Amino acid sequence: MRFLSFLLLLAGLPAEATDVNVIGLFPNKAVVVIDRAAPRTLSVGDTVNGVKLLAADHTGATVEIDGRRETLQMGQHFETAAQTGGRRSVVLAPDDRGHYLADGQINGSHVRFLVDTGATMVSLPVSLAQRLGIDWRSGRKGYSRTANGVAVVYSVMLDSVTLGDITLYNVEGLVHEAAGLDTALLGMSFLARTDMKREGDNLTLVKRY
Repeated sequence: MRFLSFLLLLAGLPAEATDVNVIGLFPNKAVVVIDRAAPRTLSVGDTVNGVKLLAADHTGATVEIDGRRETLQMGQHFETAAQTGGRRSVVLAPDDRGHYLADGQINGSHVRFLVDTGATMVSLPVSLAQRLGIDWRSGRKGYSRTANGVAVVYSVMLDSVTLGDITLYNVEGLVHEAAGLDTALLGMSFLARTDMKREGDNLTLVKRY
């Protein structure tokens, strides 16, 4: 009876969503990132963590996930929904100054974020962009008005940005050349893709898409 109760308990647990991102395409092969793990090269017919590669060429990869077929192009991301319909979320507590600081990732590398609803995009200082291996000088050059005057910025596309259980792909970012920005700002290019709500002093972000 205990074993049966345990099985019933497992059956009642919500199924986790599955994240799949295609980062490389070859004839009959694809390089994919599954659930934010290390990239894996799959040949047609291979199955990893419930994701099966059915076909691949330079135009895209066809995968089967939980019995559902999806064709993904380079850089395209797909996420299955949990059976409960629940969405990924993170709860942030303020520091003693009322700021929301949190550890996350950009392109798989650790970053310390400051949540800033006044920032249009996820913003990075040059030193951090260098550490992350971002070629910001190949981005679109522009100018941004700051407290210290007008600063040169470069628009870049970040492959992924992660905060808690939330991972978003293809997030617009800005790299600031001028001094003054010493931490990563989690701006609206990330936040606008979440539902934000205050619960007491805490800030809850729920992934929308």
